[in-house]
Amino acid sequence: MIKLRFTVKGERIKDAFLKELKDAGIKFEVREMLGYENFVGYMLEGTLDQIRSQIEVFDAGDKEAIMEGFTSFRESLMHIIEHIKVGEEFDALLREGPWVAEILDQLAANNAIEYSGEFIKLKDGVDVDNLYFQFKFPFELVHNPEGAERAAKQFAFTDLDMEYVFEILELDISKINVLGKIASKYFQEERLLKVYFALISRAILANEILKAIGNERIEEEELVRSFMRATPIAIPTEKGTLVINFSKRALEVVLRFLKKQGYIEIKGGKVRKLKALV
Repeated sequence: MIKLRFTVKGERIKDAFLKELKDAGIKFEVREMLGYENFVGYMLEGTLDQIRSQIEVFDAGDKEAIMEGFTSFRESLMHIIEHIKVGEEFDALLREGPWVAEILDQLAANNAIEYSGEFIKLKDGVDVDNLYFQFKFPFELVHNPEGAERAAKQFAFTDLDMEYVFEILELDISKINVLGKIASKYFQEERLLKVYFALISRAILANEILKAIGNERIEEEELVRSFMRATPIAIPTEKGTLVINFSKRALEVVLRFLKKQGYIEIKGGKVRKLKALV
C-alpha cells in the first residue's frame, strides 16, 4: 500500500493534529514508534548579555555566523515572552514550531513561568535580562575548534521520544486542500509542499485509473502497460503545470491502494471498478 505521511513528535501535538484531521473528515491512520532528535555542537551559558560577550571572543571567521544564530535565538525567545506575558495556551504556543518546546524548557528551568492547566504565563516581576540561558550552535559553524573550545563547551544531545506517523489515505482533492491548510500550522513549508503535491498526484493518478477502467473488466497487465506508455502525465493548473511521473512499481502500488480502499477489485488478473471517487 502506498503510504504518504506526516510525522509529529510529542503527544500534545499528536492529539491536536489528530483532532483537526478527524473534524475535517480526512481519511488517515496513525501509528506510534520510537524516534529521536539529536544535536552535536557547542554550548554557551549565561545571561543574554554574557552569551553575546562570549561570542565576541571567537575568531572573526566564526563570529558572524554564530552571532547570527544567537540573534535568531534571542528573537525567538522574545517572541515567546510577548505571548506569555499575558498568558497563552500550551498547544497554541507549540504550533509556532518545534523550537518553542526548548525555549519553554529553559524558561521553566529559570522558574520564570507558571502553569494553570493548559495555560502558561510569565511570572510577575521576571526580568528576562537576568535569566540564565543555554545557547547551542552546530559544530559546522566553527572553523577553528581549538579557539571555539576556549569559550564554549562541547555539547551532544540525544532525545529519545515517541513519534506519531500519520499515514494519509485521502483521495478527495478538496479534502487534501483542507489537509494542506491544517498541516501548515504544524509543519515547515518545504515538508508540507512535498507531501501535499504527492497526495494530489496520487489522487489524480487514482482518478485516471478509475476513468480508464470505466464499466469494463480490464486485464491488469494491459492497464499497467497503457499507463506506462502515458507517463509522465502533465496536468495544467491555474498557476502552472503539475507533471506526474511514476514507475511501474509505483503504479502497481497505487492499484493495490485502490483495492484496499474498496475502489477496485482485482481477480483473475482482471481489474473491475467498484466505485468512483467522490
